Amino acid sequence: MPSPVAARGVALRHESGARAEVRLHGAHVTSWRTEDSVERLFLSSASRFEPGVPIRGGIPVIFPQFADRGPLPKHGFARLLPWRLLEGGDGEPRCVLGLDDSPPTRAAWPFAFRAELAVELGARRLAVELRVHAVDALEFTAALHSYLRVENVERTRVRGLRGRRFESGVEGVRDGREERDVVRPAGELDRVYFDVEDPLLIEDEAATGARLEVAADGFPDVVLWNPGAEKGRALGDLGAGEERRMLCVEAAAVGRPVRVDAGGTWRGSQFLRVV
Repeated sequence: MPSPVAARGVALRHESGARAEVRLHGAHVTSWRTEDSVERLFLSSASRFEPGVPIRGGIPVIFPQFADRGPLPKHGFARLLPWRLLEGGDGEPRCVLGLDDSPPTRAAWPFAFRAELAVELGARRLAVELRVHAVDALEFTAALHSYLRVENVERTRVRGLRGRRFESGVEGVRDGREERDVVRPAGELDRVYFDVEDPLLIEDEAATGARLEVAADGFPDVVLWNPGAEKGRALGDLGAGEERRMLCVEAAAVGRPVRVDAGGTWRGSQFLRVV
């Protein structure tokens, strides 16, 4: 039987001293500290923890629609709803949360489904897996919208995207090709890279060379996002200047919607590892 859980969520622990927090609201990972006690995820100081309101930071679950690529509200409804604890509990290194379709979800998206989010903690690693079981045949886009904590986004480097096709509404690019070995975020950034096969390496030069490997399985695409200073000021749930302390590196299924037959199950995972 699952262990008792506080209303806020689940506090995961690993024998190494690593810790993570997963809220029932949105199945949202809001904290990940590795064995050295360093926080690896960004969480806005102005984030609101209220029913029906998204949490700014951590790892939001984007399902069944990425951004505004469809008729649903931006990023779908999974991040806004309460999930249930299915496995694990406080003090354990792993938990699984679940979300079933309901009258409110079917009113917005007329499909029967069961979603599960599995979170597993290691000494220097965090694995997050989204599973979608299709009761009805369905089609969706999705992402794990990971906010990585950095000391200075303009001194952060992303390696592993050379040769990947991308699009960017901010830059007005629909079919670009990344020519750089190293992507250096500066200002507003919103790019979707398609069919990314290799892990990415995120280097935080302002944090004495801290490096994080980001890999995925089942999610073919990668999104890089930062609102920049101007849009950051317009976000009511982002603290002043906090856009400089974050970079979103998202495992995503955007370019080709996921199609699942009735009775089938799709899985997509993201793996974060300090190297």
